[in-house]
Amino acid sequence: MLGAFETLKERGFVEQTTNEESVRKLLNEEKITFYCGFDPTADSLTAGHFVPIMAMAHLQRAGHRPIILVGGGTGMVGDPTDKTQMRRIMTREEISDNCNCFKRQLSKFLDFSGGRALMVDNSDWLLELKYVEFIREYGVHFSVNKMLSAESYKARLESGLTFFEFNYMLMQAYDYLELFRRYNCKLQTGGNDQWSNILAGADLIRRVHGAEAECLTYPLITTSDGKKMGKSQKGAIWLDANKTSPYEFYQYWRNTTDLDVVKYLKILTFVPVEEISELSKLQGSDLNKAKEILAFELTKTIHGEEEALKAQSAAKALFGSGELEGSVPETMIREDEMNQGMNIVLLMERAGLLKSRSEGRTLISQGAVKVNGEKETDINRVISLSDFSDGTLMIQKGKKIYHAIRMQR
Repeated sequence: MLGAFETLKERGFVEQTTNEESVRKLLNEEKITFYCGFDPTADSLTAGHFVPIMAMAHLQRAGHRPIILVGGGTGMVGDPTDKTQMRRIMTREEISDNCNCFKRQLSKFLDFSGGRALMVDNSDWLLELKYVEFIREYGVHFSVNKMLSAESYKARLESGLTFFEFNYMLMQAYDYLELFRRYNCKLQTGGNDQWSNILAGADLIRRVHGAEAECLTYPLITTSDGKKMGKSQKGAIWLDANKTSPYEFYQYWRNTTDLDVVKYLKILTFVPVEEISELSKLQGSDLNKAKEILAFELTKTIHGEEEALKAQSAAKALFGSGELEGSVPETMIREDEMNQGMNIVLLMERAGLLKSRSEGRTLISQGAVKVNGEKETDINRVISLSDFSDGTLMIQKGKKIYHAIRMQR
């Protein structure tokens, strides 16, 4: 049976470690407390967050105790990592509301019974700090030259890095120190873009207490244009069904590229590695089977089996088999409104698929719109009653957005 570290390694979670042998020993030979932080900069987590969530789930299954640190305090500043400009400063009320949303979502994926996992908020200690005392006691352990060389800051030097944001690394490092003191937390985990911030915490523990603390980072999930899948990125896939419907969520993963499907099966699902290995042997159109398994397993984990089955059925109906069961986002339209027909652009606008009519004309002329599975390039196309089948018409925008127009008689 594989040790916990080997499980993470085999499934592709391990990007960087402070000391691989030390981390392996911690995870294979001890039962430790470890943590991962989530800053509440929106009212939902994204698919990008699901990488550390799955890693925590694997480690919890191996007997380790995860701490989910919700950044009610660090959220007051905002992480400058991977940002070309300063984040919008949120009110305390916004941060508190977002923290509560995170807590509800995260509680679905980890077992918190009997103290098997903890959820804490760093506002409990960060908002009570006295600035001069904090800088006097802990600021002396940070080299400004070293901080400026970190990727999280270096990318911002040209566009401008405020002193306000410059504090973020100190705050995250102090989080690790507090969790080390309070819970004997020996390992901090997070996305690979957080390496500099995470490393700062381990270094602070060593300088203050002369103790060793380890770090482990995970790979990032990126959007189709190669950018980190974050809340502010176009095309972000949310875990909240009100932001990304179960059908859209399913379809996103169903459209995974051939090169990524095996990687995502390992990282984002609990499908056994042996089964994934067999799926990796599939070629060409047969690889769609692996994509369907990925989409179903992920949707089931996030939204439940019932919604996953509905999304799967809707996807099959779209491609010519099965029955549509209402999982696709839909718009109702009265039959009498369609008696004279309706222009395709106006219909898409009615369905909320367009920001403007000009966008619709551009998409259609570029061949990015399909009606009932057929590409539409005529911006003057009139949709009529004859285009509806059993009272339903399907519009596809781009590769991943589907919308049903349903007739209301």
